[in-house]
Amino acid sequence: MNILVNNKPTETDAVNLKELAAKLNLPMNGVAMALGTTMVQRTEWETTMLKENDSVIIIKAACGG
Repeated sequence: MNILVNNKPTETDAVNLKELAAKLNLPMNGVAMALGTTMVQRTEWETTMLKENDSVIIIKAACGG
């Protein structure tokens, strides 16, 4: 299916946010995801299903100032 990841067109066969995180090799800590404009808790990634044309925003924590 085709989705947007951080506003970039992305083709994936992931069916939920947990699979998408794995396919994108995201780290286990310091990452947050939103589906559309709604932040999704990590505990809900497995049950948050993706569908065609969804928009996913990935935020990675960074140290520094």
